[in-house]
Amino acid sequence: MWGTAATYRPAARCPGVGDIRRGRSAGPGALLAALGLVLVTTLCGCSGSSGPWPYRTEPLQFGVTTPGGPRAADELDGIERLAGERPALVLSYADFSTPPPLADLDAVAARGATPVLTWEPWDWSAPAGGRVTLRDIAAGDHDAYVRGWADALRHWGRPVHLRFAHEQNGDWYPWAVGVGGTTAADHVAAWRHLHQVFEEAGAGNVEFVWNPNVRYPGSTPLSDTWPGARYVDRVAVDGYNWGSSPGGSGWQEPDELFDGTLDELRELAPGTPITVAEVGCAEAGGDKAAWIRELVAHLDRQSDVTAFVWFEHDKEADWRFSSSPAATEAMRGALAGRWGMRR
Repeated sequence: MWGTAATYRPAARCPGVGDIRRGRSAGPGALLAALGLVLVTTLCGCSGSSGPWPYRTEPLQFGVTTPGGPRAADELDGIERLAGERPALVLSYADFSTPPPLADLDAVAARGATPVLTWEPWDWSAPAGGRVTLRDIAAGDHDAYVRGWADALRHWGRPVHLRFAHEQNGDWYPWAVGVGGTTAADHVAAWRHLHQVFEEAGAGNVEFVWNPNVRYPGSTPLSDTWPGARYVDRVAVDGYNWGSSPGGSGWQEPDELFDGTLDELRELAPGTPITVAEVGCAEAGGDKAAWIRELVAHLDRQSDVTAFVWFEHDKEADWRFSSSPAATEAMRGALAGRWGMRR
């Protein structure tokens, strides 16, 4: 999220269609799933960039990120108790000096969840983030390090969602367009090069997640940094309802916050699963419990949105769904009510 220091900060898999669209090898199961999706599209009329896409055959997935990260078992156990559901995705953060975080991945897998790794191209320990630039990444200056990650994640073997250089359309990270001389072309070139290194390493279990912030007046147009469908497995978006908290721009309902950006993602990447990779709501300025209920219902109505990850941190504002009994109960009830399914 913007204005956030480096800290630990999850998604679902569209069955087969993305692999087929990008020319990847797909087994008989994936092909049958794709044919089934075509049939569903035909029967329910789910088509067009503004309408729902027939991806999910289960409720919208719930994910979380907590201050302690994937190995903070007490935190994650507490989230499960409060939400009434085990998170399907656990999101964490790494910089460009972090070794492949295999212990974190093991901890997430042990919980039966999918890890979402946010890979930030800077050095948390260095002043102003050090000198890790997108231009240097694109030029191959960090290839030995990148290959180490690719090889380690390939050997790990399970699905990993990798979101590199997120929120690049804002102005709060050194890899964002316009910050420190970074250009949109730098983002595209670095993204494509990183993808190529992982592809050459055979790390097919790694899904690349392209993840801007929700658009706002003055943000970089999403199309400027779009690397192309060949290089993206999932698209994602981050968005926060700041309400009347300091630095906020007023209370925004979920549709106001997300829908314009979601439509733009659909135009850029038709047929690609969408994750809301960071979301939170302040207490000040409105009814947080009602906002949580509406968020889950609103996202669940859009079947190309496969997952959302709640930012369970008390930072610039108290974003946590556990910030009050009313907000906690709202999340628990909203999750229990998706598609009428019960645990």
